[in-house]
Amino acid sequence: MIIRLETKDDYRQVEELTREAFWNQYFPGCDEHYLCHILREHKDFIKELDYVAELDGKVVASIMYSDSFLISEDQEKVHVVSFGPLCVHPDYQRKGIGTALIEKTKLLVEKKNIPAIIIYGDAHNYCKHGFKNGIDYKVSDMNGEYPMGLLVLELRNGFFGNKKWKIKQTDAFYFDQEKALEFDKTFPEKEKKYEYGQEIFKMNIRAFLR
Repeated sequence: MIIRLETKDDYRQVEELTREAFWNQYFPGCDEHYLCHILREHKDFIKELDYVAELDGKVVASIMYSDSFLISEDQEKVHVVSFGPLCVHPDYQRKGIGTALIEKTKLLVEKKNIPAIIIYGDAHNYCKHGFKNGIDYKVSDMNGEYPMGLLVLELRNGFFGNKKWKIKQTDAFYFDQEKALEFDKTFPEKEKKYEYGQEIFKMNIRAFLR
């Protein structure tokens, strides 16, 4: 397996695998492939943390990062990062590829002296990497709430103390759904289905979506 920076030649492959990985996971269909498409041109996109995993000449996994900020009660603002989408093609999941991408990029983030990586995700997937719920570090969403899916990986020991923080992520995540639907039409048609796991996702981030 080769882990390397994404190039322009990878763009469509990454969007295709992202679509395959997320299809019907969080709602019928998905829009993460559109997020990949628009994030690369966004001001908060971190190009030097945009990595793919390649096997036998095929891109099978991807991780993208964006700038985020912690804002304290006394209005201190601290730069942190978030990743997403992170995906592995369904044919290559549970082989340690996603873990390899996280570990590779986490080391790069640490070298930048960034104190934390903060994401929204399924705790079952990320606690093994050291992520904890935001409430453990007094990190809430911008509404002051602590969704189960708000996850924090402390990279600078002791950074989180008694101070309360709110996490502000990139506005790239708040895109036009109609444009996402139009973009999806450029891919082969797939069946959109309801799955019970979609309800679990809503529970994980409900406070974030409210």
